Amino acid sequence: MTVAFCPQSPLLLPSVAGAPGYALSVLRAAVSGAVQTVLDTEPEVVLVVGDGADGVRFGPGDAGDLRGFGIDLEVPFAGRVRPGGRRVPLPHLVGAWLLDRAGHAGSRLGVGPGDLAEALTDVPGPVGVLAIGDGSARRTEKAPGALDPAAGPFDAAVAAALAAGDPAGLGALDPVAGERLLAAGVPVWRAVGAALHGREVTAELRHDEAPFGVGYLVATWQAR
Repeated sequence: MTVAFCPQSPLLLPSVAGAPGYALSVLRAAVSGAVQTVLDTEPEVVLVVGDGADGVRFGPGDAGDLRGFGIDLEVPFAGRVRPGGRRVPLPHLVGAWLLDRAGHAGSRLGVGPGDLAEALTDVPGPVGVLAIGDGSARRTEKAPGALDPAAGPFDAAVAAALAAGDPAGLGALDPVAGERLLAAGVPVWRAVGAALHGREVTAELRHDEAPFGVGYLVATWQAR
């Protein structure tokens, strides 16, 4: 199984950020490379894992939008949007857009962290995973949640676990601290860590920066 860890920032979409500066260009390139690493394994299904699914699985006909960010853009999760389709949260919208941008036309399924383990047993293999979530949104004074001195060390611990291919380290992340530090990726990272517990992982940390006061971490894992 191959996992790409990617941020959930809507800034990854050109329609939101427009022409990117250097920091955003580097982030987008790292994310594109991580997603391509998953697709190069030719998975039967790509699982898009993100917070906010609340036990719902997303598939063909579902869609999300960015109207909450002042952008009139709707993104289908898979295939055409159908009347009455479910609305997908931001992480799944970003994951679907990344797959579309990479030209992935195969099967995809959106799940929440609590459903990852079961989904991995339900879908045929090989499986690819996009684990979508941000680090702390309290890295600087101008960050969305204002500065918390614990934010940098917390994200550094996540980066270390991602770089080392350490499922136990991800699984042991403190969810209370993650919530206080506005680290949206914590439930997803913990779920991936638990799902890969005891497996050998080859890891590459591709990006670890906070250019807008939010920790953006990009990594790939190949688990055996």
